[in-house]
Amino acid sequence: MEGGSVPRTTLPDLTPDRLSAESVSRLSQAAALLRKAERPVRVLRAVAWGPEVAERFFAAGETELPQITYPRMSAAPVHEVLAAARALIDGDGPVQAWLRRIADVIAISADMLQALGTKEFHRLSVQLYGSPDTDLLECDVTPLDLARQLDQVLSSFVGVELNLDSTGEVKTSAVDLGARMDGILKRHFGDSAPKIEIVDHLSANALAGSRYIRLRRAAVFSDRDLAQLVQHEAFVHIATSLNGAAQSAFPILGAGHAGTTRTQEGLAVFAEIISGAMDPSRLLRLADRALAIKMSMEGANFLELYAYFRERTKDKGAAFENARRVVRGGMVEGGAPFTKDGVYLEGLVRVHNFLRIAVQETRVDTIRLLFAGKIDIDDMPAITTLAANGLCVFPRFMPPWAKDLRFMLSYIAYSAFLNRMNLEKVRVHYKDMLSRCAPPVVDRPGPQAPDPGSAVDQTASPAGKDA
Repeated sequence: MEGGSVPRTTLPDLTPDRLSAESVSRLSQAAALLRKAERPVRVLRAVAWGPEVAERFFAAGETELPQITYPRMSAAPVHEVLAAARALIDGDGPVQAWLRRIADVIAISADMLQALGTKEFHRLSVQLYGSPDTDLLECDVTPLDLARQLDQVLSSFVGVELNLDSTGEVKTSAVDLGARMDGILKRHFGDSAPKIEIVDHLSANALAGSRYIRLRRAAVFSDRDLAQLVQHEAFVHIATSLNGAAQSAFPILGAGHAGTTRTQEGLAVFAEIISGAMDPSRLLRLADRALAIKMSMEGANFLELYAYFRERTKDKGAAFENARRVVRGGMVEGGAPFTKDGVYLEGLVRVHNFLRIAVQETRVDTIRLLFAGKIDIDDMPAITTLAANGLCVFPRFMPPWAKDLRFMLSYIAYSAFLNRMNLEKVRVHYKDMLSRCAPPVVDRPGPQAPDPGSAVDQTASPAGKDA
C-alpha cells in the first residue's frame, strides 16, 4: 500500500459511526415500536381543560377552585410495547443510547398520565421537564434565576415608548391574521402548508398541530403576534414535524414526545429572538410562567395563581389561561404543578449555548440537523451517526435564518467575545457614566420608514399555541 493508506473497502469495518445492515434493521424496528408506544401518550390532550371549566369559574365570581376530572389511563399497554422495543436495542453506540433514552421518556410519560391529578404526576413531570430549580448545564444558575432577572429588567420598561414607529396599538382579528398567515405559510411550505382554522372554542388564542394552526375566532391579536406565531409555531414546530415525518428509516423522529420538548421550545423561542419577532411582553410572559410554577411548587393554589396573573394582565381570560397552564394535570389546590412551561427559558439557554459552541467548532451541519425532526440537542451524536449512514435525510423545511446562517454566525462569533470580559466592571463603568447623564427627553421623533430587516419582512419572505 502506497504511503501506508487504508483501502476504502475496509472503512465500513473500521469507522465507529458505520452501522451494519443487521444493526440498522433491528434499530429501525425498535424505532417503529417506540413510535407505536408513543402514539397513545398524548400529554397535552390528557391534561387539557374543557371550555366549561372557565365558564363555571367566572360564573361563580372567580372565587372557587375549578373542579377537574381527568381521563383514566393505564400505562401497562405502553410498557408492553416498550419492552419489545428494548429487546431489539443491542450495543452501546450513540443510536442505541438515543433509542433507550426515548424508551425511558415514553415510559415516564405514560406513568405520569396514569397519575393525573396527584402529587405523583408532579414528581414525574419534574423528571421529564425539569423545574424552575433545575441546574443549567452545571453552571450554578437556574431557569428561576433567568425568570427573576427578566422580570426585574423588563418590568422596568412598562410605560416606556419602545417603538418610535408606532402610531398606537394595532389589533387584528383572527380572520385577518389567518389570511395574512396563510399567504406566508403557502410561500414557505408550498403544498405542505398547514391549514389555518378559525374556531369558536379554544383554550388559548392560538394552537398549532403538525397540519394546522387554529385561531380562536373571538381573539384579538397584536402587531407582534403574526411574526411570533409564524417563527415559533410554523417555522420551527410544524417544520420539524414535517421533516420528522419524512424520516422513513427512523419514524420516531416524527414524534414530539416529552424528551424533545426542551430543545423544541428552546429552538422556537430562539427563532423569535434571532428573527426580531420577540418583544418584552412575550418574554415577560415566559418568565411569569416559570415564576408561577415555583409559586405552585411552594403551595400556591389556582386562585392565588390567578390573582398573580391578574396583577400582570388586564385580561382576566389570559390570567385564567396562564394559571391553568401551571396546574393542568396536577393539583389545583397547589403543591403539584405541571412543570412543562419552565422549559421555554431552560430550552432557550441550552439552544443558545449549543449554537454558540457549534459555531466555534465549525459544526454548522449540526445546527441544520436540529430541524431534521423532533430531537433533543443531546441526541446529536445519534442524529449525525444516522446522517452518516444515510438514515436521516436533510431537513426540507427550515426557517430563513437557518437556511441562510450568515447573520447568526456573525452575531454569535462576535457575542462570544463578550463573555471574556468582566461584566461587573463593564456594568460599574457604564452605570457611573449614565448616572451623570441628563434626565431622558420625553419628546419623540416623527414616523420613520419601516426597517427592511424587521421580523414581519422575514416572515413574509419565501425563503416563524401550546406556545
